[in-house]
Amino acid sequence: MPYPGRGHINPMMNLCKILSSRVPDIIFTFVVTEEWLGFIGSEPKPTNLSFATIPNVLPSELVRAQQYSEFTDAVFAKMGGPFEELLDRLRPTPTVIMADTFLSWALRAGNRRNIPVASFWSAGGSSFSFFHHFHQRHGHSPVDLPEKGDERIDYIPGSDLTSSRVLQQLVDAFSIVPEAKYLLLSTVYEVEYLAVDALKASFSCPVYTIGPAIDFSRLTDDSCLNDADYLKWLDCQPSESVLYISLGSFLCVSSSKMEEIAGCLRDSGIRFMWVAREEASRLRELCGDRGIVVPWCNQLRVLSHSSVGGFWTHCGWNSIWEAIFAGVPLLAYPIAMDQGSNATLIVKDWKVGWRVGTEISGLVRKFMDLEDDESREIRRQAKHLQEVCRRAIGKDGSTETNINSFIRDISHRNNSSES
Repeated sequence: MPYPGRGHINPMMNLCKILSSRVPDIIFTFVVTEEWLGFIGSEPKPTNLSFATIPNVLPSELVRAQQYSEFTDAVFAKMGGPFEELLDRLRPTPTVIMADTFLSWALRAGNRRNIPVASFWSAGGSSFSFFHHFHQRHGHSPVDLPEKGDERIDYIPGSDLTSSRVLQQLVDAFSIVPEAKYLLLSTVYEVEYLAVDALKASFSCPVYTIGPAIDFSRLTDDSCLNDADYLKWLDCQPSESVLYISLGSFLCVSSSKMEEIAGCLRDSGIRFMWVAREEASRLRELCGDRGIVVPWCNQLRVLSHSSVGGFWTHCGWNSIWEAIFAGVPLLAYPIAMDQGSNATLIVKDWKVGWRVGTEISGLVRKFMDLEDDESREIRRQAKHLQEVCRRAIGKDGSTETNINSFIRDISHRNNSSES
């Protein structure tokens, strides 16, 4: 049961595909709203993975950004009932529930039915640690602190989150996480080992690092090639000369800011490829002729292309890991939620990127200058992190080991329940 947003659905689906391919005798039921089934129902999936739906009790995904408060309120207040009704109809009865950490009602539903729950966190170990420690220290969310306003919480390293209604819902959800039987983190142990080790010491349940939960099949997916003029354009560019830009699939940047970025790209003279969704046609006229603007692309395939030498990102967790897997340095441009703390990881902890400030043209020129000493250093660091990531997902790596351990644990429980 994923949280109903692409940044949550995609990593959980990717993990389920890995698990279902390795244990074909276990049946996986992936629960989404009816609207989300329309978005992803036709995508390839293993034969032992099927979809089940709950009604559209939320504002449409197409207006989620404009109705965000109403959307999150509905997630926490309206999805639990339909999920429990579905749970009671499923046959055979589930032996394990994997639920997004945000969805406390799914964990409670499992507890009431004596079904163990695996809590799945689709972001980083550091951001999980933030919410966990805040709840431990205060017993309530940041918005309950009197007269604090939007004061930043600075006692947890890397934290850059501010008070909000959404934060209260998040931290409230964390109050029940200790009741989970398993905790799955979409990260690589070697990259966030300090946060992960602290969490292992705090929880009685096993903690598994199973990241990066990205869809590696997209590297060999040729379904986009017929209309992929952007790949043909990339083929014609020099090695590591193109700055790839994507500011996410959900939270929006204002039109005026997009126009400012377009002007800065034009003035910088660098090569670029910008995924701008519905703004693509308008921005194409403003950017000049050194780059291309498209509404969509196969991001992992683009980042892995030899001509791409940098990624300007909103710092969504899945996008960060696609860049790390490809060994591409980052320009951090956080918009909301955990993206600020993710940007801190990129710039200060991992040293694989720079933060975008007010002077854009000069920054992107320096960033894409392969002869610049500072630019060369972040590229060296990005390649190092890529090696760490690939070792983790390889044979006997930490991610591979953790996935196998989780499979062994749920398979043992499945066999025990059958006997």
